[in-house]
Amino acid sequence: MLSSAEKLAAAGADFIICPDNTIHQAFNLVVGKSPRPWLHIAEVVATEAQEARYRRLGVLGTRVLMDGPVYPSCLDRADLEYDLPDPGERQRINEIIFQELVKGVLRTESRAEVRAIIERLGEKGCDAVILGCTELPLLIEQPDSPLPILDSTRLLARAALRLAVTGSKV
Repeated sequence: MLSSAEKLAAAGADFIICPDNTIHQAFNLVVGKSPRPWLHIAEVVATEAQEARYRRLGVLGTRVLMDGPVYPSCLDRADLEYDLPDPGERQRINEIIFQELVKGVLRTESRAEVRAIIERLGEKGCDAVILGCTELPLLIEQPDSPLPILDSTRLLARAALRLAVTGSKV
């Protein structure tokens, strides 16, 4: 991350983004040494959730992301609650991502499985769901989801554009 930030700064970047959610686990190790400021993908998502007045978010992504600190730490700081799919569902989402989506395989059955997982998160009190993986929006779009979607990659891109054009994060 730091090497990439240095290359981007040398190329003239004013700030840095990374659309990979999972790598943000190393964010705190890098950001203080970075030659440019970063937009943190989970902070962008948390801000969007607050603005939309969501209270409790379901988090979907790779198993490493769902089991890791990236979203819990940012959502906690934003006073947002969150929930995760159960361990078996987390494993299944991970399999769909790595065995299908990264290979460009989009299965109707997998869409139905993820939709059902989102539905169960809604039954547990979630009022929106984070797609915390670059590939998940290939499978699940808003019409497919029983809950509002927070597409982390798309939200990060919009935040970066806003910052580049206006100089403001909000």
